[in-house]
Amino acid sequence: MLAPYCKSGRVVRREMLTLLFSAFQMNIGGSEWIIVLLLALFLLFGTKKVPQISKTVGRAMGEYQRAQELLRKEIENATTATTPLGGDNKMHFMGTGTNGPVTSEHEKLETIAQSLKIDYLGKTDDEIRALISKRIQG
Repeated sequence: MLAPYCKSGRVVRREMLTLLFSAFQMNIGGSEWIIVLLLALFLLFGTKKVPQISKTVGRAMGEYQRAQELLRKEIENATTATTPLGGDNKMHFMGTGTNGPVTSEHEKLETIAQSLKIDYLGKTDDEIRALISKRIQG
């Protein structure tokens, strides 16, 4: 079987190169690739340009980290609001939260009125609705 390949030496050399290249590629780890890339940088740009390139890359990375931090702070500031009375710096919605689903329309109106700090005791549903509307509108 080797006889046809021996007649044309190109086929044998091509196979050997393919085997060598695949073996070379499989045995190089992450740190070796970094060394190869650094050598390629030195060969392409020379020893005088590499420090300038690394300085530029370092500045770009620093700028990226500053922008990332600024964006994080902006998002944090947008999601928090200062309270008018100078309390803690958390976002406050109007009134108290609910503990679960309401079972009736009257209970829902009472919960809304309580969150808006409206006195709802002894009032009918229509009166509570009118007070809630008035509070929300102005």
